[in-house]
Amino acid sequence: MITFLYFNGCPNSQQTLRNLKALQESGDLFENEIEEIEVPDLESAEKTHFQGSPTILYNGIDIYSKKKPEGSHYTCRVYSINGERTGVLSKDYIKKAIYELQQQQDAEPDSAGLSE
Repeated sequence: MITFLYFNGCPNSQQTLRNLKALQESGDLFENEIEEIEVPDLESAEKTHFQGSPTILYNGIDIYSKKKPEGSHYTCRVYSINGERTGVLSKDYIKKAIYELQQQQDAEPDSAGLSE
């Protein structure tokens, strides 16, 4: 499941969302659905453990930090990628990050299978 979190007014959210949807439309992502969640205020940010706008989660894991979000940040998010600071996640970065998380999650033992 891919979740896209953002707030209106962040200039980087829409381009990142366009990059994410372009990957989906081209078949580069195996997920059929992207859940878009607008985070309108600080209270919502705290409830969703919002890491800033934009944030992309894959099965609840932040594709940038590779961790389950903790705490919250109600701000435009800035990423450091290959030594460059940017607020927009590129198609290449999104594709690679989600692929790495898929591989990591596929390699984890199935807890249901361990109880048999």
